[in-house]
Amino acid sequence: MPFQIIRNDITRVAADAVVDTANPEPVVGGGTDYAIHRAAGPELLEARKRIGEIRTGESAATPAFRLSAKYVLHTVSPAWIDGRHREEELLRRAYDAALRLAEKLNCSSVAFPLMAAGTYGFPRDLALSVAIRAFTDFLLDHEMQIYLVLFNAEAFGIAGSIFDDLKSYIDDNYVDERAGEEYLIDECLQANLSRREQERTARRRRRKERENADWEGAVGAAMPQSAMREETEACSTTLEDVLRQREKTFSEYLLDLLKERNGKDSEVYKRAEVSKQLFSKILNNPDYQPTKSTAIQLALGLQLDLPQTQKLLEKAGYALTRSSRTDLVVKYYIERKIYNVTFINEALYDCGLPLLKTGLKA
Repeated sequence: MPFQIIRNDITRVAADAVVDTANPEPVVGGGTDYAIHRAAGPELLEARKRIGEIRTGESAATPAFRLSAKYVLHTVSPAWIDGRHREEELLRRAYDAALRLAEKLNCSSVAFPLMAAGTYGFPRDLALSVAIRAFTDFLLDHEMQIYLVLFNAEAFGIAGSIFDDLKSYIDDNYVDERAGEEYLIDECLQANLSRREQERTARRRRRKERENADWEGAVGAAMPQSAMREETEACSTTLEDVLRQREKTFSEYLLDLLKERNGKDSEVYKRAEVSKQLFSKILNNPDYQPTKSTAIQLALGLQLDLPQTQKLLEKAGYALTRSSRTDLVVKYYIERKIYNVTFINEALYDCGLPLLKTGLKA
């Protein structure tokens, strides 16, 4: 079950558990902590006092009192210092602790704020990346509805800035050239090409065949038979040399990447949102030619960096280019180590671009 990003005040979200960005000590802080305590009533602080100190990266539960939830998960995230004090590791630990606690309490849904990105000063892109990775990894083996609530008073500006950053990134990097709609070229859509386009393609092919035939005839007439044999042998030798230099196919290279990571194949295709059947088909057919969307999704499932992603795509005859806005969105999130297909599709949808997997216009 994928997580969902919603625009709401977290104190109004109906979920089994609501995560509070708590202070280590049982006092009410600012931002989300203040909003949750105000909405839940004074009983929440009394319950929080009975817990005592909570260390950074840990989570503890109390009843939710007047909130539309069963529990409040008081979770302590780290304050940002300079990035060299294990901040990212501790923030990930905080998300994991809250998720494990929600599971222990048999919650079917949990709502998170974007922890540490407000008064704790965490860089918003990094905070978002940590949250998405934590949710994605958890949902590989668990069934739970997770909400990331961005539009409370504290997070409204952050969410808007995240989207503005993406827009700016596209505007700054987009090269206004018409790249082919590579996401749409699959068997299903190919069958729907117009008859006129098919006829034009057939005419171009016939014209090329005639030109090749005319050229071969002219060469044959002008070249002695012995010279033609020598030329043919030279060409044949060169072709053999080229074929011996064949690199690994997409499927073969994908297998190598899986072995390098020593992880579960199921984690990869689940993160990629690719079916088990398709994943097995790709691995068992060395000459399998995936669509560009499938190749990108597998790169996301493997959590490859940008150069590794480009190399995997190259094996299938594709590339991420600056002349495709869809490619730029994908590059933007890979550079920020955000590999969640659902989240990237939401960004593509908001930008009015073709979605991964479906290839349909939003």
